[in-house]
Formats: sequence, structure tokens, C-alpha cells
Amino acid sequence: QVQLVESGGGTVQAGGSLRLSCVASEYIGCMGWFRQAPGKERGGVASLGLGGRNNYADSVKGRFTISRDTAKKTLTLQMDSLIPEDTGMYYCAAHRGFCATTTWSSPSEYDSWGQGTQVTVSS
Repeated sequence: QVQLVESGGGTVQAGGSLRLSCVASEYIGCMGWFRQAPGKERGGVASLGLGGRNNYADSVKGRFTISRDTAKKTLTLQMDSLIPEDTGMYYCAAHRGFCATTTWSSPSEYDSWGQGTQVTVSS
């Protein structure tokens, strides 16, 4: 497993921005961001593979950008135009395979998880 540490969460008003970072002990095949709101299942937000292919949930396309700095073993999620529905605990996750288009958003695909960072968007 890979050790993952997230940072960058906080509280912001609707329309604002936040930048999440995830520092990994090792940068591996597929890394992604998930979020979980109270009473809801954890769902995929975005993923980024070593080959540079990214995937986004429909709800965040055009507002969120996933990127990486492989040398610093850091995965970043830039979140703009935030809405209250973006509120939740955000988790960084990783696995050694490919970020397949059909499975990237399934939590069961990932075997390494960070502790999470809270994002709250107020209306």
C-alpha cells in the first residue's frame, strides 16, 4: 500500500475555490479523489493515471481540475465555482493499475486511502 496525506480542505462560500493536495509515499498507476457527504456513499470525483489520462464525475466537469507533480509525488485537485453540493469529506486514493474509464470511480478499485480532508461550501 501507499501512504497518502491530504491537505487543503476548509470552508468557503458558494462560488469560491479550494485547492486540495495529496502527498504520496510513492506515485503509482492510478490516483484519484473521492468524496463522501453525510449519509451518502463515497463517490469518485476525478482520477489521473500515469499516462496522463484523466476522468471526472459529470457533476464537476468544467469546475474541477486534477493534476500531478510526479517529482513531488503530489496529486492536486483545483476546485472552482464551488456549490453547496460539493460539501463532503474528500479522500485521496490510489492503486497500481490503470485508471479504466469504466471503473475509475469505484472505491473498491483502490487499495490505498488517505485520512480525508473536509470541504464545506456555504450558500
